[in-house]
Amino acid sequence: MKGRILVVDDEREIRDFLSRHLRYCGYEVETACDGVEALEKLEQVRVDVMVSDIRMPRMDGVMLLEHVRREFPMVRTIMITGYVAQEAILACMREGAETCVFKPLEDLSELEDAVEAAVSVIRKWWQILGNLRSVRPDQSGAGGG
Repeated sequence: MKGRILVVDDEREIRDFLSRHLRYCGYEVETACDGVEALEKLEQVRVDVMVSDIRMPRMDGVMLLEHVRREFPMVRTIMITGYVAQEAILACMREGAETCVFKPLEDLSELEDAVEAAVSVIRKWWQILGNLRSVRPDQSGAGGG
């Protein structure tokens, strides 16, 4: 398995399309129809990368991104949108999204590249954390900072 992806989109066709494609690429995929359901999934399952639409009912992608950054800081995020609104894109940048991919998603190579890069980043961080767990604190008292 290459990683676990959470696809969040209120349009079932897009959710199913992306889910099938990302599974074909070797990822485990979870789905959610909006930000509220996405946060519930994140509470239940460890996710490496979240691919989320920006415009959704109940909780939009920007608000979801804010929650994810605060509550699940290890999750990398890729935003997708069919509405080119500079304000929304800037908000996603401020909240730490890896990138934003524009719909229609006819050529999925941009999304594939973004997901692969995000998974690579999170793997490095998990490796660093794993290495820290195996290192004993300096017992000599000499702080080398």
